[in-house]
Amino acid sequence: MKDRSILSVAVLCALVFIGSTGCAHLHGHGESWSSINQAVAVMHPTLDSNTRGTVTFTQVSGGVYISANIEGLNPGAMHAIHIHQYGDARDPKGKSAGGHYNPQNHPHAGPAAAMRHAGDLGNLEADSTGRAHYERLDTQISIAGLKNPVIGSGVIIHAGADDLTTQPTGAAGARIAIGVIGVAKPAN
Repeated sequence: MKDRSILSVAVLCALVFIGSTGCAHLHGHGESWSSINQAVAVMHPTLDSNTRGTVTFTQVSGGVYISANIEGLNPGAMHAIHIHQYGDARDPKGKSAGGHYNPQNHPHAGPAAAMRHAGDLGNLEADSTGRAHYERLDTQISIAGLKNPVIGSGVIIHAGADDLTTQPTGAAGARIAIGVIGVAKPAN
């Protein structure tokens, strides 16, 4: 599966940088691929949902810091959040994002498990207004590096909680929001 991750980065690099001077630089921005240290997924509601927000990914020493601000959730409820295989948001129910991002072919588990899907991020806990904030440092992914790169993948928020054990998805229910992980505009 490591070969798949390396191949995914190579293919993505080729697609993103068409027309530039090669994979060393982002098209029109003068930044190198290896210097990408922040990505963002803008979350859009799926069919019959009002859930929206943002999930940011920041490459830091020791992993990727993930921060999410989501609204339109069921008040007081837990909602699963996962990175999915594809950054494809064409299906109105979010099904085109594929399954959980799992390049190492591990079983589904909670975010603290040593062996888990790279995309297993656990749950968001909505407050009484249906808003949730999520933060964690993830050591099993990278933004655009060789270790389980997430750039170009999708983020899905589910209607229910991830029970962290049921295979292969945690019995989290329908997909209520989807976002594509893309390169974030650098801060000036």
